[in-house]
Amino acid sequence: MKPFVLLATRAEDLPADEEYALFLRYTGLAESDLRRVRLEAGPMPELRLDELSGIFVGGGPFNASDPAEKKSAVQQRVEAEFATLLDEVVARDYPFLGACYGIGTLGVHQGAVIDDRYREPISVVDVTTTDAGAADPLLEGLPRTFTAFVGHKEAVSVLPASATLLASSPTCPVQMFRVGANVYATQFHPELDVDGITTRIRVYAGHGYFAADELQLTLDAVRRAPVSHPSLMLRNFVERYAR
Repeated sequence: MKPFVLLATRAEDLPADEEYALFLRYTGLAESDLRRVRLEAGPMPELRLDELSGIFVGGGPFNASDPAEKKSAVQQRVEAEFATLLDEVVARDYPFLGACYGIGTLGVHQGAVIDDRYREPISVVDVTTTDAGAADPLLEGLPRTFTAFVGHKEAVSVLPASATLLASSPTCPVQMFRVGANVYATQFHPELDVDGITTRIRVYAGHGYFAADELQLTLDAVRRAPVSHPSLMLRNFVERYAR
């Protein structure tokens, strides 16, 4: 099998390593079949798409809607690299699944409006699929409404004409969309379980996701309901595109 690749941007080793472990667990892939590239550590290597099965993008600290003058040199480099990669991915309708930060990268590339209008605190939300989402093979096996972990400072507020809306939540209208037949992005985190999001809550305390006195409230919020369905998307992606 040709390997998949996970493009990651987390600078902190603990959540970065745990993110990779979660993708391995829920895709069912071995380390040899899921290459990890930590983009915060260095330039994106050349990705020969014909030698891969597909691309995953994990979450991260960058916000696409930040003013240019507030973006670090690393963020500007990563954004430029994604723009070039997505030119080829979209043109070829190549298998791509971006989670959280991935929805910002794909959204910007396609001309979506991204702002803080629909930011969501770290929590569990109810996500409901559209009719197109219910019929999409990536969401096979998921109920029409399922719980998912979220936590983001920006979101897509206006989808471009090129995108098909697949899922929404009450506080964030664009939770998932597709471009073409094979290029996907989610605002929620399909890779996370409760232990994984607990790690991120503790590591990213003080990063503006919640107030200093809201740590326990946030830890409680991600336990308000069990989350089990979103990870099925990762296995569906692998089963559909492994080659």
